[in-house]
Formats: sequence, C-alpha cells, structure tokens
Amino acid sequence: MARNAEKAMTALARFRQAQLEEGKIKERRPFLASECNELPKAEKWRRQIIGEISKKVAQIQNAGLGEFRIRDLNDEINKLLREKGHWEVRIKELGGPDYARVGPKMLDHEGKEVPGNRGYKYFGAAKDLPGVRELFEKEPLPPPRKTRAELMKAIDAEYYGYRDEDDGVLEPLEQEHEKEVIAEAVEKWKLEREARLARGDKEEEEEEENIYAVNDDEIEEALVRRKKMELLQKYASETLMAQSEEAKRLLGL
Repeated sequence: MARNAEKAMTALARFRQAQLEEGKIKERRPFLASECNELPKAEKWRRQIIGEISKKVAQIQNAGLGEFRIRDLNDEINKLLREKGHWEVRIKELGGPDYARVGPKMLDHEGKEVPGNRGYKYFGAAKDLPGVRELFEKEPLPPPRKTRAELMKAIDAEYYGYRDEDDGVLEPLEQEHEKEVIAEAVEKWKLEREARLARGDKEEEEEEENIYAVNDDEIEEALVRRKKMELLQKYASETLMAQSEEAKRLLGL
C-alpha cells in the first residue's frame, strides 16, 4: 500500500510540475467579487457560475434524489444565484455591461418565489416538497359582491311587511292570542273582585263603574277607523309594488 501511495504521489507531483512549467495551472475563483480587478476574468467567473447553476438545476429535476438532497441542491442554487449577482455588480463597476438589466433571465424563470419572501426561489422538485407545496397554493377567491340592481330584485311589498296578513295565517293566530290574553285578564279581575267581596268591600263594589262599557256609537266609530286603516295599508302596499316594478323596469331587470 505504501508503495502504491508513493507511486501516486510521485505521478501527481510530476503532473503538477508539468502544469507549472506549461503555465496551465487551474485558477480558482476568488471568494469575493471585489477581489477581481480585471473585466475579462470577471466575465469568466460569471460564466462559470452560470454553468454550475445549470448543472444543479438539471439535477434537482429528479424527484427521486430524496428530500434532504433536494433541499441541499436548492440551497446551493440560491447561493450561486446570489454570487452571480455579486459578479454582475462587479462587472458593471469595471465598465462592463449591466447584466441585471440586459442579461438573459432563463435561470431566474426556472425558480419560483414564495409570495412575501423575495430572494429565495424553489427549483424543480423542491417546489413539491412537504411544507413548500402549501406555500404556493392560492387562497380561494371571496364570493363576488351583489350589485345594487341584484339587491333590488328581492325588495317588494313583502320586504316591508305589508302582506303579512294576506296569507291568512297570522291573523287567526293573533285573534287566538288576543282571546287568551282577555280571558287571563278577566280571570284575574274576577279573583280580585271575589277577594274584595270577602273582605266586605260591598259599597266599593256597588260604586265601581264598568270601565269596559261601550255604547253603539263608539263601536261604529272603531269599525270605521279599522276600515280606514285597512284601506291605507292596501293603498300603501299597491303603491310600493308599483314603485318597485317601475324601479326594476328602469334598471332593466
């Protein structure tokens, strides 16, 4: 093993020496874009980063890589995109073209940003990861609001309660309830009267005036008033219906 390792090291040393002699040593990309002061080299490093991004974007399309590998690839792509932006700024400072404005946007279009989180993008299979897919789901649209014309369709005399007694259901119920209330009041009055008689208040009972006594003139007057009220309600109902129909006609409903 030691002999093979020594041979490999010797071969590697010879290869490196040959490269040094020929001046073909592979130059490493500077860690900071500000360390580069030559425009051609800055262009070269930008192209190199674009190549690395393209390779990783092609790799992340494979959903079978596993969640952790996909997340790592997505992080690496975003890191390279930020680095590419730094080199584009440096190129502009060195007098080169403004790639942020005139450069191709193909790599940027591959990724998708989460609403409200600008800068970080998801590529390929990363967009379908658990917890990420929900971020891209759009909320359902609220139901459309009704227009004034649509609201007017349901407004008629019944809306204001002018036809509550026309169905023949409410009036009998009111009459029945009225009879029950009167019967309860009469029963209460009788009990109070018997209690007073038991106490010996006969003179007070004899002098008590019948406040419920009604003569014929008052009955006739009450009937006339009731008839007038019914006619007024009927007129108001018909007037409101006519106005509603006219409004619908004008609105084109």
